[in-house]
Amino acid sequence: MHSTYIIYGAAAIVIGALFGFFLSRIVGGKRVKAANDLAQRIVAEARKEAQAQKKEIVLQGKDEVLEAKRQVEQELKEQERELKAKDKKLEEHGEKLEAKLENARRKEQEFLMVEKEFARKEKELDDLDALLNNRLDEQERRLQEVAGLTAEEAKTRLFADIEARTRHEAARMMRVIESEAREVADRKAKEILATAIQRYAGDYVAEQTVTTVSLPSEDMKGRIIGREGRNIRALEAATGVDLIIDDTPETVILSAYSPLRRQVAKMALERLIQDGRIHPARIEDIVTKVEQELEVHVREVGEQATFDAGVHGIHPDIVRLLGQLKFRTSFSQNVLQHSLEVSSLCGIMAAELNLDIKRAKRAGLLHDIGKALDHEIEGSHATIGADVAKRYGENKEIIHAIAAHHEDTPPKTALAVLVQAADSLSGARPGARKELLENYVKRLEDLENIATSFDGIAKAYAIQAGREVRVMVNSDDVNDDTTYLLCKDIAEKIERNLTYPGQIRVTVIRERRAVGYAK
Repeated sequence: MHSTYIIYGAAAIVIGALFGFFLSRIVGGKRVKAANDLAQRIVAEARKEAQAQKKEIVLQGKDEVLEAKRQVEQELKEQERELKAKDKKLEEHGEKLEAKLENARRKEQEFLMVEKEFARKEKELDDLDALLNNRLDEQERRLQEVAGLTAEEAKTRLFADIEARTRHEAARMMRVIESEAREVADRKAKEILATAIQRYAGDYVAEQTVTTVSLPSEDMKGRIIGREGRNIRALEAATGVDLIIDDTPETVILSAYSPLRRQVAKMALERLIQDGRIHPARIEDIVTKVEQELEVHVREVGEQATFDAGVHGIHPDIVRLLGQLKFRTSFSQNVLQHSLEVSSLCGIMAAELNLDIKRAKRAGLLHDIGKALDHEIEGSHATIGADVAKRYGENKEIIHAIAAHHEDTPPKTALAVLVQAADSLSGARPGARKELLENYVKRLEDLENIATSFDGIAKAYAIQAGREVRVMVNSDDVNDDTTYLLCKDIAEKIERNLTYPGQIRVTVIRERRAVGYAK
């Protein structure tokens, strides 16, 4: 600020000097003094004005300084208040920390007391444990002195005795439990089967006893029915088949248990539709012709089957029944093809066993002949087939093989067992479930190896195409109760180690023979 005043004074002096100079130039030498006086006056006024401005500026600066000082003091007071608030919070936090620290110290003291108590109890337990061990050692020493056995020997003998008693007791209990379970299971199984048959017999019959015939148009249904239903009645009377005409588009359903009757009705109806002339007289003519043609076809099929099997001298009526098997299926397998396969298998096995090959093939071909008549005659197809074979003069061995191939009659000859085995092989032959021959043979070997891996086994045989394994045990090494347990163990090991369709029956056989000589 002082330099500002100097500048203002200098400016005033300069202005005055200039003013005097110009005045002296204008007025002349006479007025120089007046001009100087005027200049001095002007300078003095300028100085006064500068002094006034200086004072004003100084006062203004003081006001600014005071205002700045006031603001600083206010900020300091605000900071002081904030610091006091923070100090108060810190004091409160410190008090809380002190309280927590005190609590922690108290809990630490309690923990130390509990730890000392645990240490005391642990010492007492150790003392008791040492005392008990000493007493056990003493008792063991005394027992060894009395029994003359070491602890390990006594333990082993005791465990072996307990295990033997437990196994025998468990075997007896299992036999009793399984006997009861079988009785309950048999009753429950019959109830379940009866329920299943009631529920699904209708669906099965609908699938297995009907044949559908396609029609060229819906109008053909009216022509098949005829005026007042005379055409459909004539067709049903001539064929013995029920015609079902419902809302199914362009389709007529033929229903009958006899596959031959359904085939006759289907062929006759197709010809009538193709011919277009549908009336009762025409229906009877067509049905008669179709029956004659089908009869010829059936005989030709039967003769071809005997030729393929290499079996000759069969009664013509049996040949006709063989031809009918072409229209019969069992478990979705054509019965005629199944019979030819069984015949071939019987011939192969008979050749290996040095049996009569022709007789074996004949028995295999005829073993299911009863299935051509089982929808017309009551009884099992094995019994019906045996009766038919007997009626037409077949050999007694063949009749017995037919009757026994499903164990309706116990097999008594090698031929009967041969037919039974071939029938099982055909039903579960290698390839039936996309199983290679090598895998099939290996599965049979694995069955026998698993059975013979147990102690006390004399021999083991996989039979029934791998559906059963029969195990012969040594009667001296295995008792009756152990036989039962052994059967369970073999079955469990087969379940763990093998993958197979259906189920495998395990039969364990124990036989004791007493031989004496009278002299």
